[in-house]
Amino acid sequence: MDKQVFEALSAATLPEKLGGNTVLREKIGPDFSRWSVKEVGDGNLNLVFIVSGDRGAAIVKQALPYVRLVGESWPLPLKRSYFEYHALKRQAARDPGLVPEIYFFDESQALIVMEFLTPHVILRRALIDGRQLPKIGRDLGLFVARTLFRGSDLSMATREKKTDLALFADNIELCDITENLVFSDPYFEAELNRHTTPQLDPIVAELRADRDLKVEAQRLKHLFSAKAETLCHGDLHIGSVMVTDDETRVIDPEFAFYGPISFDVGMLLANFWMSYFSQSGHENAPSARDGMRTYLLDTVEVIWETFRTEFAHLWRTERNGILYQASLFEARNDPFGAEQALDIVIDEIWREMLGFAGVEMHRRILGLAHNADFETIVDPDRRAACETRALKLGRHLAVNRHHIHSLKDIRALAERLQKETSA
Repeated sequence: MDKQVFEALSAATLPEKLGGNTVLREKIGPDFSRWSVKEVGDGNLNLVFIVSGDRGAAIVKQALPYVRLVGESWPLPLKRSYFEYHALKRQAARDPGLVPEIYFFDESQALIVMEFLTPHVILRRALIDGRQLPKIGRDLGLFVARTLFRGSDLSMATREKKTDLALFADNIELCDITENLVFSDPYFEAELNRHTTPQLDPIVAELRADRDLKVEAQRLKHLFSAKAETLCHGDLHIGSVMVTDDETRVIDPEFAFYGPISFDVGMLLANFWMSYFSQSGHENAPSARDGMRTYLLDTVEVIWETFRTEFAHLWRTERNGILYQASLFEARNDPFGAEQALDIVIDEIWREMLGFAGVEMHRRILGLAHNADFETIVDPDRRAACETRALKLGRHLAVNRHHIHSLKDIRALAERLQKETSA
């Protein structure tokens, strides 16, 4: 391909344009005329193709110079593929085996060639279908603990971390999307907002008139924009995870930025809570998915407990950065000081995580980009009931995060909301 002029690929043009790529020829087959190309991208931003041939298959992902969901009226820089590539490389080093292998990166054409994951499916699709996957709680809890701890000043040398911080600080436009679409737009009549049924109008008006909620959303936005603790995935939801019964892989970190440790954890757990409330929209008879609902709440607890346990383990074994140095505690025969500091750090992550989860639940129902969990519920009354329950839990998490002490309390509220018979 021409290394100077960007050209968006299509299923028809990809074989000829990439047929000379040595890596692709080795992975797929030397005769590009025999390649089969299928476009599978259903996201908001990018082109994604499965390319298969005599030797195997690969994924080709290419950024577009605009938001695909909206069109050319909303331009975006192609450089976001550069940040995705670098985030994947770092995540692969920090938790090996949990992200796809990268085969090739072309910055000028904004494309990444990577491992084709099969027979994996998108986790969101699996949960909509009612599948109970046995490993995702532990896998995702370990992933967030390892990538977030090892990408922070708790672990990295200060020069390495600050160099990385400068690199990812240039991911301006995608951070701007999050700052507006997550923390601000859902709470007023923004142009790009939408909710799918007028049955939600009363609660939408209530939330947008809620002063306490709007203040908390802006406090969380302040944390997002100012607390550059670690390299975050930036868009970690159940649509960014691919699974089989035995394997979990995390994909699509193009929103990667340096932010709060709590951000990825909160966004991830929010999506399990939303899946919980969506289940009644997908069941064929009342209580048919009670087991699935229990599984989802159990998975939330597994993710958090695994995260907390692994984070504490890394604190005790890999705390080699500039924060809470061992030279102040363990080396002075004061291991209890380090444990006291750990408790404070975990408590801070907990309270921030709850807030980020709350606003994520709101933006996925009231903002631009929605979840298939709710969108695929055909009956508008059932969909509104599911979404209303999620909105109520989201408000509680965001506003009352400093007074919530356990997942047991959140579970009890979620189960109580689920028993409501009307929106």
